[in-house]
Amino acid sequence: MISDFLKNINIFSDLSDDGLKDIEDLFVLREYPKGSMIILEEEYGDIVFIVKKGTVKITRVNDEGKEVILSLMGSYDIVGELSIIDGEARSANVLAQENCELYAISSEDFLKILKNNFEVSLALMGELASRIRKSDQHIEALSLSDAEHRIGVSILNLAEEMGIIRQGMVTIENLPFQQDIANMSGTSRETVSRILKLFEDKNMLSKSGHKLIIPNYNSFRRYFS
Repeated sequence: MISDFLKNINIFSDLSDDGLKDIEDLFVLREYPKGSMIILEEEYGDIVFIVKKGTVKITRVNDEGKEVILSLMGSYDIVGELSIIDGEARSANVLAQENCELYAISSEDFLKILKNNFEVSLALMGELASRIRKSDQHIEALSLSDAEHRIGVSILNLAEEMGIIRQGMVTIENLPFQQDIANMSGTSRETVSRILKLFEDKNMLSKSGHKLIIPNYNSFRRYFS
């Protein structure tokens, strides 16, 4: 049932079972194949999305025409809510990193939920504040740090967004391509490859194919925080 899915989403977690049932019919499931555009930067949108399955990447194109990846988002993450809240155009592109399923809700219905449920509005503010903090850290890393630190921060962000933590160890089962990590960290694919090998030599992480393991997540986080 969709209500079982919704209660696992941070902003809806405090709603009662009846409250979840009241809003579940407002969501429509949509499928997007790998590489397809979900949201286009600068367009005016009237839909908020929640990722059910798969990973989407949030991107912008810089003045040189190069893709810059702002973040990757997966199951239970909310996408596209900013332009609904402030009425401005979309601030970034959203693309399907793989075959994805997303729940869509109209801006009118989403705003109605916020108006009628203070706990949802409060949780959304907390979610947005967390994103701003992470964005500030990312901007600082890009502007002040060397390539090793920038890539480390990008791996840390991926661990927080996509990783599974067990007994202090984080596993990322489907690590993005090195070019995507380069686009996140403002470096080159070759630099990412070299730095990841350096991290492995230092026993900070291990990598096999697209699976990456950080054996001591707290130590890794302290190193790059």
